[in-house]
Amino acid sequence: MVRDGYFYAVPLVAAGVLLGWLTSPAWAIAPLLLAFFFLWFFRDPERAIPQEAGAVVSPGDGKVTDVSTVTLRNEQKTRISIFLSVFDVHVNRSPIAGVVRDVRYQRGQFLNAMNKASAEQNEQNIVTVEGDGQQVVFKQIAGLLARRIVFHPKIGDRLERGQRVGLIKFGSRVDVVFDVSARVSVKVGDRVKGGASVLAYVQPQRELAVVGSPGSVERAH
Repeated sequence: MVRDGYFYAVPLVAAGVLLGWLTSPAWAIAPLLLAFFFLWFFRDPERAIPQEAGAVVSPGDGKVTDVSTVTLRNEQKTRISIFLSVFDVHVNRSPIAGVVRDVRYQRGQFLNAMNKASAEQNEQNIVTVEGDGQQVVFKQIAGLLARRIVFHPKIGDRLERGQRVGLIKFGSRVDVVFDVSARVSVKVGDRVKGGASVLAYVQPQRELAVVGSPGSVERAH
């Protein structure tokens, strides 16, 4: 369990016990139920991380709401959007193994995370991870209820595929953006699990010397 669950639950349990003792046990029911909800909401189950080469795993639990082509830094990319309801696990994980190249926090609105405009207008944390010559960008996007985004790693840190990196509190959305050459393995409407579900397979980019003219290289996919 994420320790934030205890921060919310312990005061509520204390309040429930105090209310029940000073008044009637019935008054303790509401705060105790709310404490139970927070303990359940901040659950952090173990996951079996796929080991296939080039696998891009989901950074969060939820429902795939969009698979589309977008323009990022003047390049065509594939974007997969995942909506996390208040009933989903909200711990976020790294989609690939690699080095954190950039972390950028963007203040913004708190539109419903199901709204396509939330991808650009909502408060969000934009992370770029580079591994095997590929860059994968994933966004932690605040939703209508989410008011706090947590991300622990720093630029230069090495991440493993499926490694826990933070969370978004309450309803929210995560986007994953990668090269259009990747083979997408999910569709709109699919349910995915953070760290365990493969969203796509990217091809490592390596430069190989070509026998022939000096200095010439060929990109192999």
